Amino acid sequence: MQLSPERCRPMSSTASEMKEACPANSDEMELLHGSNRLSSPEQVRRRVSGNSSAEGSPRICRQQSFGRDIGHAAAETYLITRLSFNLLGYLGVGYRWITRLLALACYAMLLMPGFLQVAYLYFFSSQVMRSIVYGGHPRNRLDLYIPPTNDGLKPVVVFVTGGAWIIGYKAWGSLLGLQLAERDIIVACLDYRNFPQGTISDMVSDAAQGISFVCNNISAFGGDPNRIYLMGQSAGAHISSCALFEQAIKESRGESISWSVSQIKAYFGLSGGYNLFNLVEHFHNRGLYRSIFLSIMEGEESFEQFSPEVRLKDPSVRKAAALLPYITLFHGSADYSIPPEASKTFTDALRAAEVKAELVMYKGKTHTDLFLQDPLRGGNDELFDHIVSMIHADDSYALRNDAVAPPRKRLVPEFLLKLAGKVSPF
Repeated sequence: MQLSPERCRPMSSTASEMKEACPANSDEMELLHGSNRLSSPEQVRRRVSGNSSAEGSPRICRQQSFGRDIGHAAAETYLITRLSFNLLGYLGVGYRWITRLLALACYAMLLMPGFLQVAYLYFFSSQVMRSIVYGGHPRNRLDLYIPPTNDGLKPVVVFVTGGAWIIGYKAWGSLLGLQLAERDIIVACLDYRNFPQGTISDMVSDAAQGISFVCNNISAFGGDPNRIYLMGQSAGAHISSCALFEQAIKESRGESISWSVSQIKAYFGLSGGYNLFNLVEHFHNRGLYRSIFLSIMEGEESFEQFSPEVRLKDPSVRKAAALLPYITLFHGSADYSIPPEASKTFTDALRAAEVKAELVMYKGKTHTDLFLQDPLRGGNDELFDHIVSMIHADDSYALRNDAVAPPRKRLVPEFLLKLAGKVSPF
């Protein structure tokens, strides 16, 4: 993974740091503070281009101090630690979660050589713009992964990370973001409120607001507003699918909206669950206890509202279903965290509602194989290549570049990957 040092420096994470690092330009500050009220992508492009560098790239405020980089890394580490303790506090003391916690610790240690390399790039790469504000809540931040080339507008992937609705975090998408950026694709990884900061309706609302920000402002960062793809993994697949479906319902009813489902060219769901009624007992048996799950999902009475698979069967939302983009679901056949049947039944429900949908099942792959072990392995990656080929399907130049792209770098030795697969709690 070779990253150019000539692109933008990482962004500051706080408003005060931004003001220190940047001139007081109202248009720039409006963009950086996450306003979704900029009139149009064309106006955004004109406003930013007026402050462009000699190289022609947008002059978005950047953090120049190495000390600030260190401070930001420390703040991110603190947040991750706090999230971990939140998880422990809500799971309570029990044999089941203690064994899973120990397995998770071993799993993380075995993959640490790769995690450290990705973390270094995340904090210090000039291609990563961290913690751009998209809303008013503390977790309303997103990271942008910018391709090394600056030759026209790029396709964009909006990615919602997983984390059992409790420890989701935007940095979990850093490996995917860095690797897709090397294929000339901008990636926006959204952060969102987790439980107990918020419940499922807050998470879906945050995701929708983040998508809105990207749809309305991405052209200022070199993204093509006509080539935006939405993707979610695990709990993030559930949250993003809920946000997409809720937006389609609003649009079908003629309600006021800040972004349109028609702006999403395709949706990718990776290892997700889309029917809460079928998941509550499964999660309880795996350590996400029923009482916690019900608290996250705002009680069993909200299951239908946050189960896209169930809502598709309601004749009153068929008009909304017709607005949905092409949907591709990916799942591993050996996934024990969220059973592969979750994607199978959702695909069936989508097709029954006449939504164009595809299911891609990877034989023998687990919940983390597709998202972690395979990308850390380097070389060819079936899932990654599939996603890139779909995004570049209408771009012959990009497809030619993909065909001659060098193999991705191996980040973890094979024997450690195999050991991690054996101890994985997922």
